[in-house]
Parts: sequence; structure tokens; C-alpha cells
Amino acid sequence: MLFTLEALRAKHGDSLILHFGDSKAPQLIVIDGGPSGVYKDAFRPRLDQLAERVGNEGQLRIEVLMISHIDDDHIRGVLDLTTRLGEDRTTKGLAFDVRTLWLNAFDDLVGNDAEELAAGVAEAPARVATADGEGVGADWVSNAQAVVASVAQGRQLRDNAAGLGWRLNAPFESFVMAPASGGNTVEYGPLKLTIVSPLRPQLEALQKDWKKKLGDLKKKHNPAEVAALAKDLDDSVYNLSSIVCLAELAGKRMLLTGDALGKHVLEGLEAAGLLAPEATIDVDILKLPHHGSDRNVDEEFFRRIRARHYVASGDGEHHNPEVETFRLISAARPDDKFTLHLTYQKCKQGVGEELAAFFASEDRDSRKYGVSFRGAEDLSLHIDLLDKLTH
Repeated sequence: MLFTLEALRAKHGDSLILHFGDSKAPQLIVIDGGPSGVYKDAFRPRLDQLAERVGNEGQLRIEVLMISHIDDDHIRGVLDLTTRLGEDRTTKGLAFDVRTLWLNAFDDLVGNDAEELAAGVAEAPARVATADGEGVGADWVSNAQAVVASVAQGRQLRDNAAGLGWRLNAPFESFVMAPASGGNTVEYGPLKLTIVSPLRPQLEALQKDWKKKLGDLKKKHNPAEVAALAKDLDDSVYNLSSIVCLAELAGKRMLLTGDALGKHVLEGLEAAGLLAPEATIDVDILKLPHHGSDRNVDEEFFRRIRARHYVASGDGEHHNPEVETFRLISAARPDDKFTLHLTYQKCKQGVGEELAAFFASEDRDSRKYGVSFRGAEDLSLHIDLLDKLTH
């Protein structure tokens, strides 16, 4: 029996494959496709490998193709895939049998105001500069532009999927989410998949919040207020709408978190009855939220969610994974009975050197937990909880 998580080299994004079931006829759930460039570098090559090795006459069945949330570093590779499949379908047929696409699209989340909302965020940097002659930081402008891009990307992916005949968000009625009472479980053969987050009240609050803040954004003229509102709008949709899943098979558990805020993960686990207040939950794999950013987690998060394996997907861009995140894990887990898995050892922006120094200091302090990196030439790393992955 297979129960394996595979993390592809996805630059500063996420691209995961969950392998489960019969080793000779495995089932697959694909989660995210990474940012620009990952489709050609790793995402499509790995899917083609799997089609050849375990596909049915070269066609690979995928139970769920999930976009954890609408951000370019998660959605771009899947958008590239659907665009190419649409171009090829009349001459080559479909290489992948995708049973459903899970996508909480931006304009579906916030309704018909999506374009107006995005335009308000996009115009904010110019308004700040016009108001007092001062610009805003390049990172902030880039983030605002990402919000605008996500509107078009989500819509295009949804349209591409419809053209390919893929069902959207099956078996859910609308969004992939959990009710206010918590938990929403789907089964695929031996696998139980529980949607932990977002909760319905969180999405409803998100919709109301965006509409209110758009009105505020139009009225504000003070540069600092405009900048603060637009940045808050930029951050909120990604953090609040991330799909968080608990996958369970044969007594083993994986918690897959997208870019969710740690407090929302805990709230979702508690609402689902998987985590008692102030108590802890043990999982075999925890995919770190937001590429190991310390903005999404704190020591309580790691104290209450205890894992045997922690996975961080990030190449140093935006300074993720953060060394501080691993300090938090270390502080919360003095038992050392865990392993850290990173998709990159050589990271950008000095992160690789910072990580090496931190792990060296942990060795000097006699810490014994494991640290593992994807091989430099490998498409991915994988963690086998049951049988070893051989395909």
C-alpha cells in the first residue's frame, strides 16, 4: 500500500503529488503547479514520467487536481498545463484524465466586484505617489499586481478546465470548504481526505471584508491609509482562502496547508473535532504553510501540531523558508524525533548560508533531528509513509 508525498522542485512555489493505494495501480492527487518556469522544468516532465510508468495506455488518471489558493506561485504551472492540453487535444488527445479540478477562483469568491477590486488595488501605488510625491516599495507594487493577475488566472484556468471537460470542485456544491461546524470529508478508495479550511464563515467574512475595504480604498486620500488598505487586501485573499487538507490512510496522516495562516489551520482542526482546545495532534507529514514563512506560524502552532516529517518548499525567494521557522520548530520539539525536508539546499538571498549556519549551530548544541534536501539534479523529493515509491 502506497502513501507518499512528493514535493517537486517548484522554485519559490508549491507543487505536490500525493501517491496512494495499490502500489501496482496507484491513485494520484496533484496539488499546485508552481510559478512560471516550473511547468517545463519539473511539473510536466514528472507528470509525463508517471503517465508512462503507471498510466493506462499512456494516459494518467488524476483523482483531484487541486489549486490550494489563487497565487501565481501555485496556479501558474497548472494554467500552463491546461493551456497546452487545450492546444493538443484535437491532434493528440488528452494525456491526463483529471476527474475534478478544485479551484476557489478569485472572482467566484468575491463576486462580480472582482475586476473592480483588483483595479482598486492596482491603482493604489499611483495614488500614493500622486498624493505626496512618494512612491511605494517594489515588493508592495509587485504584490498588488499579483492580486490583479490572480483574477485573470483563476478565470482562465476555470474556462480552460471547462473546455477540457473537467468537473469543477466535485463533489462539493460550490467552493472547496468546510462548514461552520467543521470538517468536510471525501473518500478516494482507501484515502480519507478532510477539508480543514477554509471554513464557510471565513469565506463569507472575506467576501464582506473585500467589498467594505474597496469602498474605503476609493474614499481614502491619505497615502499611508491607501497603502495600508491595499496591502491588507493583497494579503487577505491568499491567507484566508487556502485549502487545507488532512489526508489519512492506514493510520498515517498528512496535513497539507497551502499558504494558510497557522491560526486558521488550528481553528479548522478544532472545528472538525480533530484537535481539542489546548491539546495536540500528531501527524506524519506537515507541509509547512507559505513555504516556511515565519509570518504564518508561531511556536504554539508547532507545539500543538507535532509531525514526524516537516516539508518546506522554497528556493530562498522572498526569503523563504525562514530560518526563524526552523527555530520555532526546534523550540517546540525538544524530543528531536522528526526530520526536516527542504526542496532546495542552495537558496537565493543568502538563505542557504543562513540555513547552513543554523543547522551547524543546532549540531553544536547536540540536537539530533534529521535534515534532508532534494538532490540537486532530482525533479523532486518524496516521503514514503508505507510502501516505497518506485515509479
